[in-house]
Amino acid sequence: MGLFSALLGNAGAVNQETLVKDYGKLLITGEEIELGFKLIRDTFIFTNKRGITGSKIEYKSITYKSISRFSVETAGTFDLEAELKIWVSSEAHPSIVKQFNKSVNVYDVQNVLAHHVLK
Repeated sequence: MGLFSALLGNAGAVNQETLVKDYGKLLITGEEIELGFKLIRDTFIFTNKRGITGSKIEYKSITYKSISRFSVETAGTFDLEAELKIWVSSEAHPSIVKQFNKSVNVYDVQNVLAHHVLK
């Protein structure tokens, strides 16, 4: 992820080994990291059980069953810069809004959410 993208607020993919090393202590037995992204100091992780977002001082865990809806917006078919919005319970506004740069396949993000939320 380039510094310019980070400063603009675009999250970039992080390899799974790094995520396990840095955030493995937050996982429960049987929980595995599926995808992860970094935005300057914030990290956004999808596991097989929940979504985790956090910075160096706070970790927010959201169970998939509490997600009422989500959206992935792109500028077009060939422009993979995207925005992810997640609504928790019956909130009128999204609880989480994240920007992803072209290094992230937003369709992978959508697939993980759909797999866990639409069960």
